[in-house]
Order: sequence, then structure tokens, then C-alpha cells
Amino acid sequence: MLFSDSLPQLWLSYAALSCVVLVTGYLGVRLLPLLPRLALVGVVAGALWMVAPFTLPLAQPGETYSGLAPAIVVMAVGVLQHDGGQVFGALPLLLLGAAVGAGVGVLAWRKLRHRGGDDGRSGGRGGKQQSGATRTAAAKKTGERGQGGGRREPMVG
Repeated sequence: MLFSDSLPQLWLSYAALSCVVLVTGYLGVRLLPLLPRLALVGVVAGALWMVAPFTLPLAQPGETYSGLAPAIVVMAVGVLQHDGGQVFGALPLLLLGAAVGAGVGVLAWRKLRHRGGDDGRSGGRGGKQQSGATRTAAAKKTGERGQGGGRREPMVG
């Protein structure tokens, strides 16, 4: 059974919580343009999901436990335990994960930009679309009454 051991449950919990952190972080930085937003979320995702090896001493002398854990957790535990070996082992992996995440974010931005013909500044919409106020002003100048299959605005007069 999947939950008979605590390690799979711990990894699933970590994955679910890290996804919650990424989604709320992405929604929290919506004021940024698309490129910095995706790059920042990629950096955080890479830092959260990069794994690093660790060793911990057990209660019996001379025995240790080795395994894999998120690099950010290994580094935090190493700092709290004043274990320079674990900090310096996890730090390069943490930085590598952040760099790979930023690269994936930039690649996602390029793919989104090329797919929609967008330069990344208009929030995912095509650059040739007009806003509602621009269309209304153009219709008033030309005397049009909202012809076409789209939404028609009510006209007074």
C-alpha cells in the first residue's frame, strides 16, 4: 500500500504543498509582465523541486542514514545543525535547480510569445486586438452601430 510507509506520504505532501506555493506565488505576482513572472516562478519551482543527498547520524555510534530530500530542506537542516558539509553539498544543487527553473520559465515565455504572436506585455492576448474603449471611440467617429457577430453595446439616441 502506498501509505503504509511514511516516506511516500511525505513526498506526496511536499509535492502538493509546493504546488500550492507555486500557484499562489504566480497569482501573487500577476502585476509583473509575463517574462519576469514566469522566470520568478521557475526559480522558485527549481529551488523547491531540486533534490540533494544527505546523511544523518543514527543513535548507534558509527551508523548513518542516507537518502534524498529537497535541496532547500537539506540546506536548511545543515544550517540549523551547523553542518557545513551538507550546506556546501546542497547549495550548488539548489542554485542549479533555480537556474534550470529560470531557464524553463524563459522557454515557456518564448513558446507562449511565438504561439500567440504576443510580445508578452498584453497579458496573453494578440497584439492586434483593440480594447473596448478604442472600439467604442472608433464606432462613434464613423457612426457604426456595432455591426458584426460580436457583442453589441447598447446605444442611446
